[in-house]
Amino acid sequence: MTIIDDNALISFGLNVLKIETTSLSHLHGKLDVNFSNACRAILTCAGRVIVIGIGKSGHIANKIAATFASTGTPAFFVHPAEAIHGDLGMITRNDVAILISKSGETSEILTFMPLLKRLGIPLINITGNLNSTIAQLSDINLDASVEREACSLNLAPTASTTVALALGDALAISILQARGFTEEDFARSHPGGMLGRRLLVKISDIMHAGEDLPKVHLGSKLSETILEISQKRLGMTAVVNAAQPDEIIGICTDGDLRRAFSQNVNLQQTCVEDVMTKNFKTVYADVLATEAASLMQQHKISALPVLDRQNKLIGALNLHDVLKAGVV
Repeated sequence: MTIIDDNALISFGLNVLKIETTSLSHLHGKLDVNFSNACRAILTCAGRVIVIGIGKSGHIANKIAATFASTGTPAFFVHPAEAIHGDLGMITRNDVAILISKSGETSEILTFMPLLKRLGIPLINITGNLNSTIAQLSDINLDASVEREACSLNLAPTASTTVALALGDALAISILQARGFTEEDFARSHPGGMLGRRLLVKISDIMHAGEDLPKVHLGSKLSETILEISQKRLGMTAVVNAAQPDEIIGICTDGDLRRAFSQNVNLQQTCVEDVMTKNFKTVYADVLATEAASLMQQHKISALPVLDRQNKLIGALNLHDVLKAGVV
């Protein structure tokens, strides 16, 4: 095997990037009324976007379908060879199809194009050959032609697949913006990811409530307070009015107790209000859990009482609950 030095390898890589960057820059001048027509066809589609391709174009088609689906446009990938053996039944008259073929002469796509035409669905073609058979049979053609592939042999699909992918991204994101798709909409499509959790998980979903909510009444001795904090394991307890147990007066934290111990207070005689924190932070149950994380970080605290919008105590949480929820 020929030994190639580092500089040569880096030069090879830079040449690939140069060719693909140039191909993308040329794409700028190709977005015309065909692109807007493609967007409108998808925006008015009552069904799904069916993205079709084979080989390297199939991989690109699969990714484009996934991008559409994750940004609010129902979509799925169909392999043309599978389509003629039954998968064509998944396509309905309410759908729109995107066909991806560099040559525009892909035999597997041409085989079932008459069936798509019979359904009467809009056919959008992403191709490197606007004079091809697939282009002639399509309703809308998007020019994905490139001067050459980034492959030194000008054979391996590289620049052409990059351009096709960029066109698919341009379609999906243009439609996202046209529909007013929001961060919360995006999160609903990604509930398992961190972004989804950050935008969906509310404090009410992770707080401790009911019997798990640590609280003691005014007048409670420190010995009782220590027991409540130890049992509920949140590093704090709310201090409430005995007559109105949902009215929070203060909080007593592990830190408050350590300061009391340093002063040798009598645990059986000292009341919680003598050591509690009266100037404390709270958070509403209906806000995102990330807000609690931000508040704790800003004020260097590890636990918060949770209130409803009538400022009644309904729960509590600590930093561990936020971390466990995976929102930070």
